[in-house]
Amino acid sequence: MADLTFNKIAGAVLATGFVIFGLQNATHILFEQTPPAKAGYAIAVQETSDEGAAPADVPPDWGTVLPKADVAAGQTVTQKCQSCHMFDAAGTNATGPGLYGVVGRPPGTHAGYTYDSAMQDFAKTHTAWTYDLLYQFLKAPQTFMPGTKMTFVGLTEPKDRINVIAYLRSNGSPSYAIPAPAPAKAATPAAGAPADSNAAPASNAAPSATTPTATNATTTPSGQSAHAGAEPG
Repeated sequence: MADLTFNKIAGAVLATGFVIFGLQNATHILFEQTPPAKAGYAIAVQETSDEGAAPADVPPDWGTVLPKADVAAGQTVTQKCQSCHMFDAAGTNATGPGLYGVVGRPPGTHAGYTYDSAMQDFAKTHTAWTYDLLYQFLKAPQTFMPGTKMTFVGLTEPKDRINVIAYLRSNGSPSYAIPAPAPAKAATPAAGAPADSNAAPASNAAPSATTPTATNATTTPSGQSAHAGAEPG
């Protein structure tokens, strides 16, 4: 009886061994992989395209946008500035300088206000707060003027900045000139099409709009909303 039990156990062990061995061979046959002829790594390269890229945020044609700007909307946007700035005709200073008449004003010159060194350095190379400079400064003060104590993160929407500048001009700076609209660019003739023989020579083209002579054409780098510190003044 003992021999029969031993034979059963031995047979079971042998059968299990044959099953395991068979599975190993079957797996090797089913999933056999042939090594590549040449070792290497595939590098995925993401294709880039200019399609759909956001247009560059550059100062607009002021002669076109300012006459159509929403002054009331600009005044509403400046409510977030009133914790630090006053807009009254007396030019009252608060945490930041009074902003009445700031458009066209030389930077860092508002009476009775002590400016930080960043604004003082800026004033050495810029003679006036032009439309372009205000547009860039209001986008991201810290980026435009590193070191300024003004912690307002900026107005990301170009329309908001245009409306704010229109309001600031109306509030103490109405005599600061708006440049003439830039002339529309002539359409380029289609390939192979003859040029217009009646077109005026280039020398007679209308001059491009320029910023007022009181401004400084120099521009510096171009940035959303929280506030404290000094805005332009």
